[in-house]
Amino acid sequence: MALKATIYKAMINVADMDRNVFIDSNLTLARHPSETEERLMLRLLAWVVNANERLVFTRGLSAEDEPEIWLLNDHNGIEIWVELGLPDERRVKKACNRSASVYLYTYNARAAQIWWQQNQNKLPYNNLTIRFLDDEQLSALTGLASRSMNLQATVQDGTIWLSDEQKHLELRFTDWLVFGKLA
Repeated sequence: MALKATIYKAMINVADMDRNVFIDSNLTLARHPSETEERLMLRLLAWVVNANERLVFTRGLSAEDEPEIWLLNDHNGIEIWVELGLPDERRVKKACNRSASVYLYTYNARAAQIWWQQNQNKLPYNNLTIRFLDDEQLSALTGLASRSMNLQATVQDGTIWLSDEQKHLELRFTDWLVFGKLA
């Protein structure tokens, strides 16, 4: 018998001062049996920093031809493609060719640093942004995980303040590549 996804619910209020976006949303996240809680929470954080009423979670790990999160335009063209982890160069190229903007969120310092050294010269796409979240911040973020979450997020000057009823975090990605330019 196949293992089923674990469902997480998140009520989230986002105030993104950098983009002038203010959203209250009820999100449902399905955690694939092979997905870690760290990856699930990074996926949620990626949604927060790209928040838009039309930004949706896809089938993720269950679909090879879809990103983790995307925003489709009125003609089903892909405006934003959000990827997690350390994809191979072909997957990044495919994403950049299919979407107006591609955001890759990396984590796991040891593996991510090696991946970046091997791939930074192979990714010359001007619609690609690569961000890294260090292990300490990811661990703190994972501390907010629960099957039912009520979160407040504020984004300003690239800093994300994320909190629930008990914990308050200040998170910041390290930009490795911003729209095709080394950061």
